[in-house]
Amino acid sequence: MLSVLDFAPLLLQGLLVTILVTVLGALLTVVVAFTAGLSGLSKHWFLRWPSSIFVEFFRGSGLLVQMFWFFYALPFLGIQLAPLLAGVLALGLNEGAYAAEVVRGTIRSRAKGQTEAAIALGMSPSLRMRRILIPQSIPAMLPAFGNVMVDLLKNTSLVSLVTVADLTWRAFNARTVTGQTVTLFLTILVLYYIMSLLIGWLTRWLERRFALDRKSLAKAKPLKSLVGGISS
Repeated sequence: MLSVLDFAPLLLQGLLVTILVTVLGALLTVVVAFTAGLSGLSKHWFLRWPSSIFVEFFRGSGLLVQMFWFFYALPFLGIQLAPLLAGVLALGLNEGAYAAEVVRGTIRSRAKGQTEAAIALGMSPSLRMRRILIPQSIPAMLPAFGNVMVDLLKNTSLVSLVTVADLTWRAFNARTVTGQTVTLFLTILVLYYIMSLLIGWLTRWLERRFALDRKSLAKAKPLKSLVGGISS
């Protein structure tokens, strides 16, 4: 009788696919989050409105429906996406919409005093954003971004529904042969739990790293001396 161990190589292949989908989805999520989040802060309506529509649309419609749309509906419009690409696009755009609100809300909440001081010293909006607001906001964003990444990892199990051979898809196939449903899905639960712990550990490490960098920067270059160096 076949056991779970007989399917360990296949489960390992599925695990690698799940990690690949998570990494690609995370990269797309970060790009989408900063693009939509910063556009949402713009004073120009042609940047702010599309950002708002994008965020509301992808938060307001279900991830599974979006994934089915990318994979099953787009071919009727002449666009055929590979299963992996359709899954990553749906995950990245959906999670990016949530993360965009994290970016927009965190930057908006930054202290007005330093922004006003930077304006008084003649810094342009783009320079203020690159040198003051974004560097100060990233440490505050990290805990929320960590939650988004854990959510993205858990949602990767949905890509099996568009025929991506990830960990869940491999487990379903192995279950039909071995009949060991409890053991197989307990294994999958543990693997997802370990990967979530690793994301949490990475997030806390980044928080500590950014906190140390900020302390070093504060000791080395106060804001006025930094701006003075840029202006000169």
